[in-house]
Amino acid sequence: MRSNKINYLLVGVFVIGMVVALVVSVALLTGRTGATDLYYSYYENVTGVKFGTQVVYEGYPIGQVEQVTPEEKDGRMRFRVDFGVLEKWRIPADSIVEIAAPGLLAAVTLSIHAGKGKESLKPGSEVKSRERSDIFAVVSSVASDFGQLTETNVKPLLASVNRAVETINRIMEKEGENLFRDAHKVTTDLAGVVGILAEKVPLITKDIELFIGKMNKTGNEFEQLMTPANRQKLEGAIANLNQASSQMNGILKDIQEWTKKDDGDVRKTVAETRYIVESVSRHIDSINQNMEGAARNMYEFTRQIRQNPGLLLGSQAPEDKGADKGAERRKP
Repeated sequence: MRSNKINYLLVGVFVIGMVVALVVSVALLTGRTGATDLYYSYYENVTGVKFGTQVVYEGYPIGQVEQVTPEEKDGRMRFRVDFGVLEKWRIPADSIVEIAAPGLLAAVTLSIHAGKGKESLKPGSEVKSRERSDIFAVVSSVASDFGQLTETNVKPLLASVNRAVETINRIMEKEGENLFRDAHKVTTDLAGVVGILAEKVPLITKDIELFIGKMNKTGNEFEQLMTPANRQKLEGAIANLNQASSQMNGILKDIQEWTKKDDGDVRKTVAETRYIVESVSRHIDSINQNMEGAARNMYEFTRQIRQNPGLLLGSQAPEDKGADKGAERRKP
């Protein structure tokens, strides 16, 4: 009888010990091992977040989610997440809490990224939140964008390329032989041009060398010509030209001032010159006629002298042919 009671007592102690161990293990896993301080954050998407979700600070577990409450603001729904952390745990004021998963298959946690500020948040304060970076959502968005890009750009591009290839094939079928013939002719012409260039290049190179040699010789001669003494003479000549130019400018200025004067001599000279010109222009016709008659007489005189040079020594009066003709008319 006593042995049975001892057995029951041992079994009861063992069961109680296991229950206590289970409670301690659950408390350790949930992070509720002592007094906590409450904080809260707001999210637009709380997928995977619920009561008991672990809260970690730079990867170290410090608490759990206590409550998720939906709230409506400005016609949109958002969610308030209240979570508790170890009592007196310092959270910098510029810290950020994010819904994250350590791995693809790991459970979702509230990950607090520690700030660098010296001030700490008071219990019951709001911690700045950052929306969850879901790799699957990102991949899905990228796949959707890629599908849209394929439908709107890639397929029309491929269709355009196919049409271009078909057009090129048709052209090659119709004009391919002519194109190859023209290409062969162009190749032949290019070969002839290359041959001519190969023959002319040495001559051109030689001419260029001769030209460069003459240029070098000219440069050397110019360098020898531009000695300090010649340079000094050239500078003196330029100075003399500048001085002569200044003197000419002075003379022109004096002439201009002289013509602007109201003296009577200049006006009188201009008036007399105008009168002489007008008189010559009025009598120019008679002068021309007299000069033309004198020229004819001189031509006749020189012609008779050439025919009979003796006329210069002794000459007879010319016969009056007109008088002889009149006498003949008076005869009966």
